[in-house]
Amino acid sequence: MSDLLQTPLTSWHKAQGAKMAPFAGWDMPIQYKGIIVEHNHTREHASIFDICHMGEFTLKGAGAKDALSKIVTHNLDTLGTGKCRYGFLLNEEGCILDDLIVYCMGEDDYMLVVNGACTESDFAWIAHHLPASLAFTDISSQTAKIDLQGPDAYDVLEAVMGSGFRSLKYFCHVTAEFNGDTIIISRTGYTGELGYEFYLPAYNAAALWDKLNADSRVEPAGLGARDTLRLEVGLPLYGQDLDTKHNPTEAGMGWLLKSPAAYIGKGKDAEVREMLIPLTIPGRRAARHNDVVCLPDSKGGKEVGIVTSGSFCPSVGNSVALAYVTKEYAEETDFVVKTARAGLEATRSELPFFKGGTARKKLED
Repeated sequence: MSDLLQTPLTSWHKAQGAKMAPFAGWDMPIQYKGIIVEHNHTREHASIFDICHMGEFTLKGAGAKDALSKIVTHNLDTLGTGKCRYGFLLNEEGCILDDLIVYCMGEDDYMLVVNGACTESDFAWIAHHLPASLAFTDISSQTAKIDLQGPDAYDVLEAVMGSGFRSLKYFCHVTAEFNGDTIIISRTGYTGELGYEFYLPAYNAAALWDKLNADSRVEPAGLGARDTLRLEVGLPLYGQDLDTKHNPTEAGMGWLLKSPAAYIGKGKDAEVREMLIPLTIPGRRAARHNDVVCLPDSKGGKEVGIVTSGSFCPSVGNSVALAYVTKEYAEETDFVVKTARAGLEATRSELPFFKGGTARKKLED
């Protein structure tokens, strides 16, 4: 018997013939009709993603804001009720233990959303650095997360949940009612498209999934398409592009470090040894995680970095990659990526690779 964890929707995925594979200790759907088909449908219409493997924590009590500010890089002084913000959990060396989104539910009342592979370690780390007077709870096992992504996402949301969400702005959240439960709906996204996330009791996940899936504009999409979608818009994946060997500045996200608090790792999170850079590779042949990045032969062919993420990206029409390159060579223009089969010419480019997303679309009143 498999030791992989199952989401509340695992049986549905298997019944639909989804290709399943291990991810962060979970048995997760990689694709249904095909990665490119699901990718394109998300860019053109709307897709739903089972993201129930993610971890959710709540933190409540007098002094919660000040205590949490000493642990995460988020500026909680400017994070008001109804807003959420992306940032990092760092170790003492300023390197990334995890990236996470903090939701402000009210005064000294927060929800933290972390990566599935880091749920246990994150909870232990944060709990260790919190005063005992605060109520810090892991609600992951009882919480489901479903993502609705694509240009048609708002219209689907309104059809399923009713009106009243048009004023929900980017990186904000509200509560709503579904099947007798209060649920959280946020607008953040991980695909570059207009997107909403539903946090609800795990026992209601199948009911919401079925209701969303019944809309003719919606198709289910797996983690394969989620990966190509996020890579096209330059969003990092923890465990590949973000890790405990690199800090936010090296990952190209030093601009996010705006918290005035003396959080763990502050002061060391700006030291640069390598830089995560975007690479464009002509054609469909893709670089893969851990492929070596070299200077071209005309400049000596020296090994200067390593690929963290790489794929053919349908909306771009060619392959792209993210790679950590030694600071000294991070501003070079031309590189060669050594794959198992051949050397691929690569050119330093800019993020996002795909610039046509609807994530920040303003909804007309």
